[in-house]
Amino acid sequence: MRTGAVRGLPLLVALVCLLAGCGLSIPSDPDSSLERIRSTGELRVGVSPHPPFTDFPDGLDAPPTGTEVDLVTGFAEQQGARPVWTPGGEEHLVELMKSQQLDIIIGGLTSQTPYSTDVGVTRSYLTQDEPTSDGGTRSRSYVMAVTMGENALLTELERYLDRVQP
Repeated sequence: MRTGAVRGLPLLVALVCLLAGCGLSIPSDPDSSLERIRSTGELRVGVSPHPPFTDFPDGLDAPPTGTEVDLVTGFAEQQGARPVWTPGGEEHLVELMKSQQLDIIIGGLTSQTPYSTDVGVTRSYLTQDEPTSDGGTRSRSYVMAVTMGENALLTELERYLDRVQP
């Protein structure tokens, strides 16, 4: 029994060396989103109106405003990119993201988003107590969406949000 374990050791060592030498980095982006953002200088952002997080006070043809717009603009600048805004409803934006036409979706998404099976979501970057219709309050945790599986982008965005949010 011990002999079989010893015979398997060279195979295990070879496998570890192979994986170490193949350029595997974790976290990774199977579709190279973060690398593309940095090389093209464009961060493709879907924006669903949800004041004060996102709004289009001057119409959909003008740049959006809001707290999440400011956060994403700062993140884009950190990556050496500029945001390219695509306005729309959440369902439409999720479809665009699933076809890899968007990198991030913002618009006051909460951790309870029904799209969490279709997109990746950041850790909560903000938690607020909000009034309910019955006079009580409820706590909401806000997130941003990224393309499912693009973990390097997700990790980099979360690191940025951790640094800039109190």
